[in-house]
Amino acid sequence: PLGLRGPPVRTGQRRGRYPAPPGWPADILGLEFSGVVDACGAGVEGWAEADRVMGIVGGGGYAEYVVTHHRTLLPVPDSLDDDGAGAVPEVFLTAYDAVILQCGLAPGETVLVHAVGSGVGTAAVQLARFVGAESIGTSRTPEKLDRAGELGLNRGILATVEPTSDRDGKGVTEASGWAEQVLEATDGRGVDVILDLVGGAYLSGNQRVIAQGGRHVVVGVPSGPRNELDLRLLMGRRATLRGTVLRARPLEEKIELAKAFTRDILPALAAGRLRPVVDRVLPADSVSEAHRYLESNESFGKVLLAW
Repeated sequence: PLGLRGPPVRTGQRRGRYPAPPGWPADILGLEFSGVVDACGAGVEGWAEADRVMGIVGGGGYAEYVVTHHRTLLPVPDSLDDDGAGAVPEVFLTAYDAVILQCGLAPGETVLVHAVGSGVGTAAVQLARFVGAESIGTSRTPEKLDRAGELGLNRGILATVEPTSDRDGKGVTEASGWAEQVLEATDGRGVDVILDLVGGAYLSGNQRVIAQGGRHVVVGVPSGPRNELDLRLLMGRRATLRGTVLRARPLEEKIELAKAFTRDILPALAAGRLRPVVDRVLPADSVSEAHRYLESNESFGKVLLAW
């Protein structure tokens, strides 16, 4: 199985708005996979045919076979079935890298997760609990907040108005009320880390709720890439704003991330302390149906394709 992250990535590439990095197939979608090793190239160490593996790629995941560097692979724990393994790589690597490695989320801190019902969102909530942090999540769907609560979300906030923007990110309208609810939930202090999976429409709210010394990391911009940034707020709160991508990173960075993830997070997945969230599994020839389902915003966690 392989995972579909959602409209910002998969359907964006399908529409020509998210081209593959150099060296990866331009006409085959897919950024992650799980399966078994079919063959090893010269110089490969640590892997053998029939080993169960999972990982990320820059493209080409919607294929029966993928070729990738052996040092970027992750071993599949015996406790995970094929579907579970297919739902791990992109979302858990992304959330771990953004929230823990880059933003340094620590015990006792609070993280705000936008689009908490997404694959990355469900992973981030669990990672927050895993490190001893509190989590606040936003969603436009009450049911998703309830389900995120079962994963350990401490406070769910309903964003009642859908954010909109044109293709240039102009004229965005922010979902109402969530920033005030975040401040209320934190007694006016704000949050230490913001995992932003929404983008421009939430920027002004994020500026209001970031705490002193807070860290705001942008991972996705489905609501648009632009809005106004008040640099005085950023300066006054000594806050950090950063963007991140995983797909186009140099090989050595991906190798280091795989190594850190194997050390820090994989044991918890093996023990069931963290778990992949699978919404549904569809056959590979139903990819159009899978994309339509993702675009409906009804999915919670991951949608998988299986061969």
